[in-house]
Parts: sequence; C-alpha cells; structure tokens
Amino acid sequence: MAAIETNGVSKRFDETHAVRDVDLTVESGEVFGFLGPNGAGKSTTINMLLDFVRPTTGAISILGVDPQEQPRVVRRRTGVLPEGYAFYDRLPGRRHVELAIDMYESDDDPIAILDRVGLTGDEDTAVGTYSKGMRQRLALGIALVDDPDLLILDEPSSGLDPNGIRTLREIVREEADYGTTVFLSSHVLDQVEAVCDRVAIMNDGTLLTVDTVDGLRDTLDPNSTLVLSVDAVPDSAPQRLAELDRVDGVDVDSASEDHGGTISITCTDSGVKSAAIGRVEEAGATVTDIGVEDSSLEELFAAYTDSSSDGERR
Repeated sequence: MAAIETNGVSKRFDETHAVRDVDLTVESGEVFGFLGPNGAGKSTTINMLLDFVRPTTGAISILGVDPQEQPRVVRRRTGVLPEGYAFYDRLPGRRHVELAIDMYESDDDPIAILDRVGLTGDEDTAVGTYSKGMRQRLALGIALVDDPDLLILDEPSSGLDPNGIRTLREIVREEADYGTTVFLSSHVLDQVEAVCDRVAIMNDGTLLTVDTVDGLRDTLDPNSTLVLSVDAVPDSAPQRLAELDRVDGVDVDSASEDHGGTISITCTDSGVKSAAIGRVEEAGATVTDIGVEDSSLEELFAAYTDSSSDGERR
C-alpha cells in the first residue's frame, strides 16, 4: 500500500492555479524529497495531503485513507513538522511535548523525545528563551510523538546549525529503518540528496519529474568525471584513455615530482571507469586515490526548473 497517493489533484484560488493535475505515489517506508522554488505549489500540496485545504479536483489517499472522509485517522497516524508553527513562550519544552503526548493518549517519555532531538538539559527552560534552532528541534520532537506511520517535514533544517542538521539526518534514517514513511520538503538540496530514496520536483504548480537522484543525473547529464590521483602522470596515459569507448575527455594535471598528479576522465558510462583505471596502471602509474564528480542535486534542480520556466518541460 502506498503511503501517499494523489490522482489528478489540482487547486485553484480564484484565478490562480496553484497546483495542476498532480499524480504522485510515495511508497511505504521510503524517504521522499519534495523540491521546488518558492511559489511552486509545495505548501499547497502538503496542506491538501493533510486536509487543511481541499483540492478543487482530484483524489488523495494517505496511508490508505481518504483524508477528507477520515481526517482524524490521518492526523493520528501522521507526524507533522510545519514550516510555520507557534509555541507557548512561557511553557517549557517538556510541557509542550507532554501536551502532544496527552493529545495522542500516548505513553511516550517526554524526556526521551527531547533527548533524541538534542534538547537534553533544556527540557525545563521556557520556550520563549529558545533559539530558532532549538524551537525547530522541539517541533521535530513533537512530530515524533506516538510513533507516526508518516512523517511530513516542511523545511525541517530551517534554523539548525550543523550539529542539528546531522541530528535531523540521523532521525530521518532511523525512522526509515523503523518503516516510517518520510515526506521531506526542503530547499537545502544537499541534505535531501543525503537521505532521500527518491525526489519530486515541482515548478509553477506542475509536477515535473519523480526519480532517484541518480536517475535524474542519467536523464539530464549522463557524464561523470573520474578523478585519479597518481604518483606520476605517464606520457602515454591521455592517448591510452582516449582510445576507450565512452570516454569523452581526458584532463591531466602534472604536479611536482614530490606530489604526483591527477588525471580527470569524463565518462558517459560508469562501466568504463574500471577500464580507465586499468589503462592508467598499464601506462606505469600507481593510483593513490579515486574520486568521482557527479552533477549535484542543486545543478539538476536548476536544470529542471529553468527549463520548465522557459516552457520546455522535461
């Protein structure tokens, strides 16, 4: 059973077509990235998934349930970290989590939840004194109450320092290991790339593509660059490499005698990489390090959104 399924979902606000005919399936247990620039329709889509906003047309299923018919069932099984949230500034973090536990009639330990999100020692501090990052951690903790089957995280890394981002990544991976479906909307593309099984890209209310990051690379930019650090660059290496099929270019950087050099090989097929390493070693070099440079998710995202803005949907 899919955790999230939409069929032909659209939303109009007067003359504004915020979301257009979105067909989307998120499988149970996957970490799914939801990407798009401001105004792409991401927040409207999330609000429709949670039945905060009703679609103009189309159907939605969350965990096998229609959120319009059974909104309480959906909300009971879904943990939500919204982009905008409010706390009671005079209440401590512990009390906020306790209120969520009471609402769900859960037996969760509030201190264990606060420890998990990195608020150890701040549980009895008034939230009004919390930094933005601490408030974001608290909101994440509340979303985790009662072991949700689905986590919807809207810009979850907002305000977090590097330690907080690392904690967030660890929690997302742990939840996926437990079988929780994580639906993550974010502008921090390297964080999405680090944890997501698949990503969807929206622009101007339209779902442009759904794929793995590697799948997007294959579609938009099949080339990758193999970077070999060597003890010395053989004179014959460029010619030997150029003779290989699916090698588009070779770039050599001969460093000083003490520091060897690098050979960068642009390939259109990952299968050629082992053959390229063999050719370099046959030429007399010792390969001391191997690196691969692929298009980043940020570059792929820009390629999709730029082309769709020009009216060239891919």
